[in-house]
Amino acid sequence: MPLSNHYRIIGLLLTMVALGISFIASLKFGLTHINWDTLIDAWQSNHPNKEELIVQNTRIPRALIATCVGVSLGMAGALMQGLTRNPLASPGIFGINAGAALFVVVASSIFSVHSYVTFTWIAFLGAAISGGLVYLLSSFGKEGLTPLKLTLAGAALTAFFTTLTQGILVSDEGTLDQILFWLAGSIVGRDLDALLYLLPFFAISWICTLFLGRAMTTLTIGENVAKGLGQKTGWVKAIAALCIILLAGGSVAIAGPIGLVGLIIPHIARFLVGSDYRWLLPYCAFLGATFLLLADIGGRYLIMPGGPLTELLVEAGARTTSDEVPVGVITALIGVPFFITIARRSISD
Repeated sequence: MPLSNHYRIIGLLLTMVALGISFIASLKFGLTHINWDTLIDAWQSNHPNKEELIVQNTRIPRALIATCVGVSLGMAGALMQGLTRNPLASPGIFGINAGAALFVVVASSIFSVHSYVTFTWIAFLGAAISGGLVYLLSSFGKEGLTPLKLTLAGAALTAFFTTLTQGILVSDEGTLDQILFWLAGSIVGRDLDALLYLLPFFAISWICTLFLGRAMTTLTIGENVAKGLGQKTGWVKAIAALCIILLAGGSVAIAGPIGLVGLIIPHIARFLVGSDYRWLLPYCAFLGATFLLLADIGGRYLIMPGGPLTELLVEAGARTTSDEVPVGVITALIGVPFFITIARRSISD
């Protein structure tokens, strides 16, 4: 049952508080123990010790990147579900993440591109081309564009792009070693320079997306209704599509193809505030960031020394080459059951 406007404001404030708590937790918890005094001193120390350096150089960039990527994927998923009127729409399921990742891998392996700035533009290009292909393939046939055809086309292209990516990596072990952890969806090892380059793209997309709230609400009622109310639906769709490309492409460029965040978060937000995009989009932003921060914290503990899965992996004869699970794996573990539930409901409807 969606909340009234009064409770929506309170709920939005609570999501902001949850985001703040999750951000602080991301700075404090992990393999290296950080006490509260060290955490506070790290913000102002000019001669940091080891623990303070970890906070300054690793955990602060990591938390900021997780926040920005979570905001971006949550909002991109909401826009996609509104544009297509498909509850299964998200950058991961519609092949946008896989297309961006394929273009980055091709640039790194075949063309020996290693510039982060170049990677960013290549990821944008891959996201745009894959999104265009899904739309084109879904438009064929007498029925035209339908939610089911969009989902099938997205799933097919995702499988195709993923297979190509794996084939390239298998034949190029050097690129495989460099990019494998990123390909699983990870925010580890990124620095603030990478985020600062992408921040203008993210910020512009966030602002444009929020301004689209009223127009997206009208558009989801029906395109004919929107046109009857004087809305220029073509412009709304074009701006929304551009925002999706920038949000999803930028997220892939900095964190790899993290899946299912854009699927889960809009449904949670819609359950809380309904389908009014003026409220839905801000909720998606804060919930997406909180979800990704918590998923990242969870990934730090699963296979760390003494973690719940470490002994099982050792007993099974597996060798762990990292002290943590990539955040993309955690979001997949949570998101796949969610996806199956939504898919079953969509089919039964």
